[in-house]
Amino acid sequence: MLHNIRIILVETSHTGNMGSTARAMKTMGLANLYLVNPLVKPDSQAIALAAGASDVIGNATLVDTFDEAIAGCSLVVGTSARSRTLPWPMLEPRECGERAIQEGEQGPVALVFGRERVGLTNDELQKCHYHVAIPANPDYSSLNLAMAVQILAYEVRVAYLARQQQGVPPQEETPYPLVDDLERFYQHLEQTLLHTGFIRAAHPGQVMSRLRRLFTRARPEAQELNILRGMLTSIEKQDKHQGN
Repeated sequence: MLHNIRIILVETSHTGNMGSTARAMKTMGLANLYLVNPLVKPDSQAIALAAGASDVIGNATLVDTFDEAIAGCSLVVGTSARSRTLPWPMLEPRECGERAIQEGEQGPVALVFGRERVGLTNDELQKCHYHVAIPANPDYSSLNLAMAVQILAYEVRVAYLARQQQGVPPQEETPYPLVDDLERFYQHLEQTLLHTGFIRAAHPGQVMSRLRRLFTRARPEAQELNILRGMLTSIEKQDKHQGN
């Protein structure tokens, strides 16, 4: 199941961090690295700091956007400090590892790490199912990128080994929709609410952000999401019928 764990670095500015991340991943049995619009492409410094994990760097998937990196995933966890304007469902690192392994049995799972200086944007964080914060020393919480990757990769490894020892049978199928399906739902929801006048085209952001948080907390299963899409479609049909 470890091959389904994606480590995603967003707009990394130092190639040395890419190499150190690759090393941190390989020591824990992870190999699926995604680089989103890196400011500098992997170079000799990245290879040098990979220290034997150059294959992880060499096989890294380079994409232009955050959405491309998380496409096809049923679980996306973004690293973030807790102090955000709109609090999001949080996981501890140990819980993050356990969830990643549980859902990684059925499909891709993304663990996302932001820019070295500013982290992930609010828009990117709102596309994550959960946020994870590493409980570092509050008086000196200066974790660099590779350190953060190492901690979460370790928790994934611990959860993986525990699951192997327990002999837990794999789930028959994942009940959760892919992030692609969720984004289509949010677009459908926004279009419907705009059409009915519930939200205004000039200011949809705050309401839609809170609705995203609501559905993220609820974590609807794939069948439930289909019901919600069907409800929106029925509203649209009724509105058109009344309009005629």
